[in-house]
Amino acid sequence: MKKISLPLSVFLLFVISVGDLLAITASEYAVVINLSGRQRMLTQKMSKEMLLIANNIDAEANRANLEKTAKLFDTTLAGLRDGNAEMGLPATEGKVTLRQLAKINKLWDEFNMVVTEVVKGGSVDIAKVAELNLPLLKNMNTAVRLYEKEAKKVTGKSAGVVINLAGKQRMLTQKMSKEMSLVALNHDAENNKTNLRSTASLFDRTLKGLLDGDNDLELPGTKDQAIRAQLTVVADLWKGFKPLVERASNIDSKGVSKEDLVKMSKLNLPLLKEMNKAVKMYEQLEQ
Repeated sequence: MKKISLPLSVFLLFVISVGDLLAITASEYAVVINLSGRQRMLTQKMSKEMLLIANNIDAEANRANLEKTAKLFDTTLAGLRDGNAEMGLPATEGKVTLRQLAKINKLWDEFNMVVTEVVKGGSVDIAKVAELNLPLLKNMNTAVRLYEKEAKKVTGKSAGVVINLAGKQRMLTQKMSKEMSLVALNHDAENNKTNLRSTASLFDRTLKGLLDGDNDLELPGTKDQAIRAQLTVVADLWKGFKPLVERASNIDSKGVSKEDLVKMSKLNLPLLKEMNKAVKMYEQLEQ
């Protein structure tokens, strides 16, 4: 049988074409960084929802929300690993990132046991929520940074840094709400006050950096008028939320008033929603 040989130029063209088909594009990386970043927020949102239940704030609504939040976290985690066309997620191929996702999956299995108990109507194990949420958050954040580095290496663009930090703002809205809830429950109150002050400070600084730049945070700022307008909406909501945080985290405060806790439960979601809109706008710049 006669061998069929291809000219070298044709063979190389074929290899390059296949490589292009397999490579993750800049727009796909934007989605990956956005949704992996959203996972950080979901760890804190689930924690907040359980702690609001423990504080007897809209318990049944928060139980229903918790079930939805947990389902979204679980679906997204699987999508990051295996791909999910509906979410626009390509499968992860990097060995280091896959090992990190496997680590997150083990942490999620443990945290999800606590979540499932609450969804079924059980009581909230406050100590367990406080203990388990941060390792899940920190390891999810490591995964986001891995995706960000991959994106920069493959695409040569640094947009992933901005999408990462804008996305992190969503998480900080929920982390503040969680920490405020823990102070209200008098769980490790002084440490949670300190954490709350730190979280609020980072949110404030990053918001300013997204608008006007911050070299230390590697934020260039933006001149995009639509994004600036959206970030201004976030800043206006932050003005209403910030005093609640300041009162709760005050060194001399004796806790959190029921009135402030109820206000937090109402105001944190619009802040989250509007910040999420800004993240989507950054993502669309890469489309």
